[in-house]
Amino acid sequence: MEELEFYLKKAKRVMHEVKRSVVGKDEAVCKILMAILARGHILIEDIPGVGKTTMAMAFAKTLGLDCNRIQLTPDVMPSDLTGFSMYNKAANRFEYKPGAVICNILIADEINRTSPKTQSALLEAMEEGRVTVDGQTIELPKPFIVMATQNPFGSIGTQKLPESQLDRFMMKLSLGYPTVEDEVAILKSKKNKARIASENILSPRELADMQEYVDDIYVDDKIYEYVARIAKATRNSDEIVEGMSPRGSISVIAMAKAEAFLRGHDYVLPSDIQYVLTDAVAHRIVADNGLRKGNITAETALKNVLERVEVPRIDMKRVV
Repeated sequence: MEELEFYLKKAKRVMHEVKRSVVGKDEAVCKILMAILARGHILIEDIPGVGKTTMAMAFAKTLGLDCNRIQLTPDVMPSDLTGFSMYNKAANRFEYKPGAVICNILIADEINRTSPKTQSALLEAMEEGRVTVDGQTIELPKPFIVMATQNPFGSIGTQKLPESQLDRFMMKLSLGYPTVEDEVAILKSKKNKARIASENILSPRELADMQEYVDDIYVDDKIYEYVARIAKATRNSDEIVEGMSPRGSISVIAMAKAEAFLRGHDYVLPSDIQYVLTDAVAHRIVADNGLRKGNITAETALKNVLERVEVPRIDMKRVV
């Protein structure tokens, strides 16, 4: 229990520091930290100007990790991400020149504005933690986290991410517009420039230790069954054309462990599964938007699935 309290105190300091740069987005800050603790990649989708990149950079600074940022314009090449081999005449050999992915946190700005070929260059890095260049395999630093931002599909110059790319992101979330009060605070901060997350709260070793602790959060067999039944229900739902993948189920469990940790628990409850489900799964499923079904969204379909799947009862005496 002392270990839990120690790590939880550190996590709260991280969130407090990030909130110095991002006003009024407390829930989003918490969810992004969950994904980082669960070793997942994050996709932030929203209109330009609501703080997506600011959020990503605040986390990179606060976690004290090596960070690269790349603006994914249409002319960005795959080699800009993965690196390339260049002939060194003096040494009479080809040498590897690192690309943007050689870092702990890659901020991939506007990922859906670049070409599908460049987007696919990230797949191996996100899934395997390595890249292959001219037959040479380069291991990426650990941890390696992609924090990508994208504008809503339909914005000028954007194209839809392929399902294989979306499935590699542990969670997708939207920041939304600020409230009037929060926007006033943002306007004032631009005047005095007081809110800048700059303190390194964690070292890479401390983050790795915290991730290992979250990995060991207890999950009852009934919770595993609950997630499996939810996954099956999405595959059999009339409102869903393409259901939840096994990778999606794995992400739900990992995110639920991080959610339980941030609530001060060393065990997962059904409520943790319910809380993270939409953010971890909505971008992985395809809802039936046919006219007969009406305006069905992935979020609505998942809500209906949750209502149909029986919630397990966990014997807290056995857990504790």
